[in-house]
Amino acid sequence: MIPSDAELASQALNEEGSYRFPSFSASDAVTLGLSLRKRFRASSRHSKGKGLVISIQTIAGHTLFACTVGDLGHPAGVGDVSLNSWTTVEGMVGVVRQTGHSTYYVEKSMSAMGKSAKQMGIEGDTIMVHGGAFPIWLDNAHCCPIAVVACYSGSSQDDHHLVVTAVRDYLHKINKSGMSASSALGTEMPLPSVPNRESTVSSYQRIQIRQFISE
Repeated sequence: MIPSDAELASQALNEEGSYRFPSFSASDAVTLGLSLRKRFRASSRHSKGKGLVISIQTIAGHTLFACTVGDLGHPAGVGDVSLNSWTTVEGMVGVVRQTGHSTYYVEKSMSAMGKSAKQMGIEGDTIMVHGGAFPIWLDNAHCCPIAVVACYSGSSQDDHHLVVTAVRDYLHKINKSGMSASSALGTEMPLPSVPNRESTVSSYQRIQIRQFISE
């Protein structure tokens, strides 16, 4: 059976709670970004001509990693990546900043509840509710995510799966070694502290979503 939007939203919410980092440095962002690039280049989507843009940035907006997989243009006028791809990624990151949740969770929750972004309290001219942007939470910091990792190739489900799988596997490596890759190399760089900002999606709205997807 094909899972419902409510079930997909519940799964995405569980992933956010399960995949949290003990620490996250600029070096971790580069390692994670390169892993995303390698995974996509090895995928059937890339072999069929699809392109991807990757952005990892702090919640405050500092870029830690950015990469295009494919070409923006070609003499024949055809490109693997749309000229609007980076604008879309920024809009997706904006959704994570406002809600503290992955764009796939927000997208599927909206669909399951039959509500628009505005009705959910998500506002902005450049906002883009499309799966593929995932919050980087720290185990010991529950006020807000520390960073956002986002990929865009045009498919919400595929982009979300790519990001979540890469994050999950990287965390497994960290937990197995007992330290982050950057710590092992002696290049740990703390990210700037982030002021506690309140999520645009209210606590009441989050309770509504959780109640809905649990039914």
